Amino acid sequence: QVQLVESGGGLARAGDSLRLSCAVSGRTFSSKHMGWFRQAPGKEREFVASISSNGDNTAYVDSVKGRFTISRDNAKNTVYLQMNSLKPEDTAIYYCATDISRWPDRFNSWGQGTQVTVSS
Repeated sequence: QVQLVESGGGLARAGDSLRLSCAVSGRTFSSKHMGWFRQAPGKEREFVASISSNGDNTAYVDSVKGRFTISRDNAKNTVYLQMNSLKPEDTAIYYCATDISRWPDRFNSWGQGTQVTVSS
C-alpha cells in the first residue's frame, strides 16, 4: 500500500512563502497523478492543485492560481507545493493525495496532513 508523508508546514505571516513536500513510498510513483488538498477549521476538504504523472499537466483551484505551484521529482518519489504570497485564508491542514479517479480533483487516498497557519 502506498504511503504518503507530508512535511514542510508551519507558521507563516501573510506574504511569506512555504514549501510543502510529500514523500511517497512504492515503485509506482512515476505513473501516478498526484494532488494537494486542504481543510480549514470548520470547512470541508477542498482541492488545491494536481499534477500529472509526468508533470506536463497541472491544475489549480482559482484561489491559489498565480501564488501556488505544484511540482514533482519522480527520481525522489516526492511531490511539492510551493506556496507564495500566503494569506490568512490559506490556513488549513494540507494533504497530499494519490489514486486519482477523475482528473483533476477526484482522489481516493490521502496522507496524514501538515498544518499551515498564516497570521495577518
